[in-house]
Amino acid sequence: MRLSTRNQLTGTVSAIQPGAVMTVVTVQLDGGQSVVASITKDAAEELELEVGKPVTALVKSTEVMLGVE
Repeated sequence: MRLSTRNQLTGTVSAIQPGAVMTVVTVQLDGGQSVVASITKDAAEELELEVGKPVTALVKSTEVMLGVE
C-alpha cells in the first residue's frame, strides 16, 4: 500500500487498553521510544491488534506544539 503520509514509525504493540468506544494502543518504536494512539474499538478489532504484533504508526499533522515551564 502506498500512502502520502511521510511520518511512518515502525514498532511493536506493547500494550492495549480497550474501552467501551475507544482503544488506547501503545507502540514501542524500533528506536526505543514509544507512541500512544487512541483508535476506535472497531478499528482495533479489524486490525486484529495484539501485544507483540508489528505495526506502523502513521502521523499526519498540520501542527507541532511545544511547552515549557
